[in-house]
Amino acid sequence: MQNKNSIIIGVAGFIILIFILSASYTISETEQVIITRFGRPVGGPINEPGIHFKLPFVEEKHTFDKRFLEWDGDANQIPTKDKRFVWIDTYARWRISDPLLFFQRVRDERGAQARLDDILDGETRNAIANHDLVEIVRSTNRVPDLHLDSLQLSEDENIFPTIKIGREKITREILANASKRIKEMGIELLDLRFKRINYVEEVQKKIYERMITERKRIADKYRSEGQGEASKILGDKERELKRIQSEAYRTAQEIIGDADAEATAIYAKAYNKSNESRDFYRFLKTLETYKNTLGEKDWLILSTKSDYFKYLEKQSGR
Repeated sequence: MQNKNSIIIGVAGFIILIFILSASYTISETEQVIITRFGRPVGGPINEPGIHFKLPFVEEKHTFDKRFLEWDGDANQIPTKDKRFVWIDTYARWRISDPLLFFQRVRDERGAQARLDDILDGETRNAIANHDLVEIVRSTNRVPDLHLDSLQLSEDENIFPTIKIGREKITREILANASKRIKEMGIELLDLRFKRINYVEEVQKKIYERMITERKRIADKYRSEGQGEASKILGDKERELKRIQSEAYRTAQEIIGDADAEATAIYAKAYNKSNESRDFYRFLKTLETYKNTLGEKDWLILSTKSDYFKYLEKQSGR
C-alpha cells in the first residue's frame, strides 16, 4: 500500500513538473517573445527579460532576436544607365522593430531573409539602372593633381568627371526606398552598403584601354610641354651666351685700344726725344714688318729708293 502511494505521488509530482515546465518560460536580454493560442497571437510582444508564464499545452511562445541582424545578398550582374554591366554585391543590417507584425507577415527570420532578398535586390537593381557607372563607383569629386591641372584639359578630355550624386547618396536612396516596403513587415532597415562593385570582363577591357589611352595622352602633353620648356631654356642660354661674348669682346677691344694708345704715346714720346731714337724706332718697326711679311722662299722686287729696301741694303752691305 505504501509503495502504491509512493508511485501515485511520484506520478503526480512528475505531471506537476511537466505542467510547470510547459507553463513557464524565460526571456533573455537579447530576446522578445510573441505568445500564440492555437496559432493566433495573444496580447502584445513581451520584451522584459526574466521568467514568464503561459497556459500549458495551449499557448506557444515564439522567440525573436532584439539584436541587429545581417543580410548578405548575392552578387548580381546589373546594367548601369550608360549601358555598362557590373557585378554588385550588397549587404545590410536590420532588426525586428514590431515582433507581432513581423510574426504575422513573415513568421520567422528565414521568411524575412527571403523577403529582404526580393526587396533589396530589386531596389538595388533599380538604383543602379538609373545612374551612370562613375556615379556608382565614386562618392566625391576628385581634386586634380597640380601637374594634371596645369595641363588644362578640355571637357571631353577631362579624366575627372563631375560627380553629382555619388555612391553614398545612391545607397541612401536604396535604403530609403526599401525601408518603406520593409516597414510593413515589422522590420527596420538600419543600413545598406555596396560590399563590392566589379566590372564584367568586357567592361574591364574597355576600362583598362581607356585608362591606358588617358595616361598616354597625359604623357604626350607632358612631353610637349617639356620640349617647349627645353627649347625656351636653350634659346635663353644662346641669347645670354651671345650677350656675354659681345660684352667680353667689347671689353677686350677697349683694353687693346687703351694699350695701343698707351704704346703709341710711349713711342711718340720716345720718337720726339732725339734723331737717334727716331731712327731706332723706325728700324724696329721695319724689322717687325720684315718678320710679318717675308718668308724663306719669298721674292721681293723693290725700288732702291724705298725705305723698305734701305735697311736690307745696309744689312747686306754690313
